[in-house]
Amino acid sequence: MKLKSILFVLMLAVVATSCKSKKRVVESSSRTVVKKKNTVAPVVLDYDKAYVEKELRRNPRLSRKSLEYIATFGKDAVVEMEKYNIPASITLAQGLLESGSGAGRLAKEANNHFGIKCHKSWRGDVLYHDDDELQECFRKYRHPKYSYRDHSLFLSERQRYMFLFNLERSDYKAWAKGLKKAGYATDPKYPVKLISLIERYDLTKFDKQVLGEYYKDTSSRKRKKKHREELHLVKKGDTLYSIARKHGLSVADLKRLNGLEDNTISIGQKLNVSDN
Repeated sequence: MKLKSILFVLMLAVVATSCKSKKRVVESSSRTVVKKKNTVAPVVLDYDKAYVEKELRRNPRLSRKSLEYIATFGKDAVVEMEKYNIPASITLAQGLLESGSGAGRLAKEANNHFGIKCHKSWRGDVLYHDDDELQECFRKYRHPKYSYRDHSLFLSERQRYMFLFNLERSDYKAWAKGLKKAGYATDPKYPVKLISLIERYDLTKFDKQVLGEYYKDTSSRKRKKKHREELHLVKKGDTLYSIARKHGLSVADLKRLNGLEDNTISIGQKLNVSDN
């Protein structure tokens, strides 16, 4: 009798252990697996060292960091110009400005060289970064070359930038002003900064590389146009406010440019409206 009791207890122990084991398997299989977000691996890029040294000999005041950036991504800007008709000078100037010559957080941690935000259509990786607002969503790329390609697509596929493609590809000044007009950046000095970078680092040579004999130098034409527009002939109904607004100046600037102590102007008077 005792032997039967002992066997019965052992059988119960075996059954209980088996049930507990099965329960653990079921519980384990019902757990949610959380996948880690892919991170961008550091990208080591080569650049044309001879180009950098040559440009520094030409002008020692140029930034070595900026020259290294140009020497690294110049070829990418040229490829994008050949495919999408965006001036390479504009692309490089935007890259320099938006990425801090490649040293900014977005460039280093997300390979994002143009400050392009996520928007509703983006399905790739993201990085949150303080910009116009706190912790805004920015696109993250596996390699900077994808940032350059996405920049071309961003401009060429959006209706608000379409008018830019009617401009001469050699007219970098019109492109710079057009980008601001289309709302690419909120900084009122955005065009001035782009133009300054293009002229300081002679970035139009990349445009000439693509256009060759079809490159049109618009600088002389722009100077003549600017000369014609730097004086305003006062007509009936003109006020300092209306003249200043027409030429993108403040009333205070208009008075300063013309040495005016009050708001009095007369018909036929010529006013300087160029603040350059």
